[in-house]
Amino acid sequence: MKKSFKNQLKSTLSADKIFTIAQHIVPQQRLSETAGRFAASRHPLVKKAFVHTFAKAYGITLDDYERKSLNAYESFNDFFTRELTQDARPIDEAADSITSPADGIISQLGQIEKDQLLQAKGRHYSIGQLLADQDDAKHFIDGSFATVYLAPSNYHRVHMPFDGKLIFSRYIPGSLFSVNNTTAEQVPDLFARNERLVCLFETDFGIASVVMVGAMIVAGIETVATGKIDRSEDIQTWSHELTLSKGDELGRFYLGSTAIVLLPQAAGMKWQSNLQHDSTIQMGKLLGKLHQR
Repeated sequence: MKKSFKNQLKSTLSADKIFTIAQHIVPQQRLSETAGRFAASRHPLVKKAFVHTFAKAYGITLDDYERKSLNAYESFNDFFTRELTQDARPIDEAADSITSPADGIISQLGQIEKDQLLQAKGRHYSIGQLLADQDDAKHFIDGSFATVYLAPSNYHRVHMPFDGKLIFSRYIPGSLFSVNNTTAEQVPDLFARNERLVCLFETDFGIASVVMVGAMIVAGIETVATGKIDRSEDIQTWSHELTLSKGDELGRFYLGSTAIVLLPQAAGMKWQSNLQHDSTIQMGKLLGKLHQR
């Protein structure tokens, strides 16, 4: 007996593909804006419902955080961007070390092949697309990169992986696809299509960058230099002269997302051999060491 159309459809479309197709259909911006309004609410019932439900769903404990009670947070956004205790994340202090900018999972890391970064097995995208500037992309030809995915349960502030002077920021509007592994494997040019904030730094080893990539239901991106970014349909740029040390806070996400570290070829980056796709890591832990040429 021939399979019914419904069964044929099920066999043709995997759960991953259905999840990806759904993201094309839903109103990404509207959904994220609505979630953002609820997340910012200080109404006691709204705040309590969101914070307590979220903490229970993701098994979040507050042992590493400054405020130990769920009731101590003024809104879901306040809870989501909760601050660590001072000694919760020791920063690797070696002068030649590059550290993780965030708690999360290593999505990918390695060498940049000419101007191509690895997104997922069989999928690449260009630095020029990611940065929305071909001249800036030239700094990273044949350089190195690390992509760190911040899951909903993670600490959601992004910190400096190196010492540097922030000289330029660029907000790039875009889509708001989820940035988990499933979507990375399914959506071409994912990180270069999503909303993102590019931060460029002058360092002792050349121009480096940290790119903060937005995602589905992410209610916003904020940095210490720009404040919270107002979403727009246009690219926004800022010039800075802000010196930051390794481990200093750079910014934060209002809901989970991704941070990408870009290093120039001159840094001669040597990644930790025990780090690979799907490795877990904490902010401040060693990603690798510089071997400047």
